[in-house]
Amino acid sequence: MASSVGGETVDLWASSRSPAYAAEIRGLVVRLARENPRWGYQRIVGELKGLGVTVSATTVRTWLRAAGLGPAGTRKGMTWREFIRTHRHSLLAVDFFTVDTMWLERLYVLFFLELGSRRVHLAGCTAHPTAPWVIQQARQLTWTLAERSEPVRFLIRDRDQKFTRAFDDVFAATGSRSFVHRFARRKPRARTHTAPRTLRDGTVLGST
Repeated sequence: MASSVGGETVDLWASSRSPAYAAEIRGLVVRLARENPRWGYQRIVGELKGLGVTVSATTVRTWLRAAGLGPAGTRKGMTWREFIRTHRHSLLAVDFFTVDTMWLERLYVLFFLELGSRRVHLAGCTAHPTAPWVIQQARQLTWTLAERSEPVRFLIRDRDQKFTRAFDDVFAATGSRSFVHRFARRKPRARTHTAPRTLRDGTVLGST
């Protein structure tokens, strides 16, 4: 809530809270707007309400203007590098690598990488990976990830058909507000990458 006094805009919401709390919520609003450039003021208000924070759209607009951020559609989204740097401690990547044996058999190794710590989890190895097999390995990994101090909020994967919706659901079920984000595999010759865009169901698609 904001009001104009003597030609100067006064933020009544912030003035009614402790400076530390107001600064924290203000920082969260700015972060949400930067990470989600398509979100309007009302969408941000709704997301905050889901976290138990009640802020008016007017207050959100005032804070964003002060931070140099305009309405939805006019904000510049984060680059891929900025997104990775910001969320590296809550990012998990998954993929396969192959091993050719002396018996001329090719094995597929499923691995997960914690981007923040660079820790690698070898989830399993098989000559014939299937979607059910991948899902089972993912379930077992979540038991290990449950010991992390910071939950996994983003999962980076390609469009391999073995990574199904049921696979995503395994990670989405690990937290009360867990987001699983799916990114398309980047083209080898791509020189620039834009920040991922959010769909209505919470899925995020990166640039291809």
